[in-house]
Amino acid sequence: MNRYDLTTLGETMLRLSVPAGERLETAPRFDVHPGGAESNVAALLARLGRRTAWCGALPDSALGRRVAGDLRAAGVDDTGIFWSATGRLGAYYVEFAQPPRPIQVIYDRADSCAARFAPSDVAWEALLATRLLHLTGITPALSPSCRALTEEIMACARTAHAPISFDVNYRERLWPPAEAAAALRPLIAGVDLLFCSQGDAQRVFGCTGAPQTQLAQLVELSGAHTVVMSIGDGGVLAAVEGSVLAADAVPVGLIDRLGAGDALAAGVIDGWLDGDLAAGLRRGAMLAALALSQHGDMVVTTRAELEALLAGEAGALKR
Repeated sequence: MNRYDLTTLGETMLRLSVPAGERLETAPRFDVHPGGAESNVAALLARLGRRTAWCGALPDSALGRRVAGDLRAAGVDDTGIFWSATGRLGAYYVEFAQPPRPIQVIYDRADSCAARFAPSDVAWEALLATRLLHLTGITPALSPSCRALTEEIMACARTAHAPISFDVNYRERLWPPAEAAAALRPLIAGVDLLFCSQGDAQRVFGCTGAPQTQLAQLVELSGAHTVVMSIGDGGVLAAVEGSVLAADAVPVGLIDRLGAGDALAAGVIDGWLDGDLAAGLRRGAMLAALALSQHGDMVVTTRAELEALLAGEAGALKR
């Protein structure tokens, strides 16, 4: 019997941000939030009542313990953490802004514990004891050893018949599109659940045309059983067994742009675990809206709140 509904592995960093109107170079203080594509998904699903576990490397320090504490608070099993006596915790700095200035993100993640993560550091038994293993294209971009580790994890998952979810999650500051495409094509081949934004489909894999045409191209090049493509304000599309499903984006008052894609993935996975992908798309669209309406990468919500919002019970003063 599987111990978890979802397990995942990746890098979690600390995000230090300043609100719109402040500048990084003069800010007197920062808002601090842990954030990582994989752990964001695990934390949100845990808050929805799913059994999740995150595997990763953290420094045995106050900063590492801060990340682990936030994951535990969300309900994520952290026994798969490798506590490193050397190395550092990656960080990224965010300067939120309003037009005409764009949001600025500065990464400080070189030589982090995560970039040094090795097969001997992985809690293999826990990682593979799952209904779904979730990985992203960020991990293989961190270092050559992380690329090899991702390949090994996916090979072991396939041998263990553990279903695989993979989010392309392209990061242009980690590698160029051509290198990403060459590395990711064999990784995404035949996965059970593939996530890729419309922008990443075009930048990395050269998919062009209308959204449904791009979706079909993703299906053909990956051979994935189910392909989910987010299209920003246009919502989300999914291709499964020759059919195309869709869900509209949810209107939202924007507070924080980061983490919305991970929230979308969590909602879709939640539906996938229930055997109802259409419901998953609706949950994903709503959770993405919640991510945009909250500070921090990790969405704080409950199953009851999600169901109430999906039922249209929103907008009124609650007291």
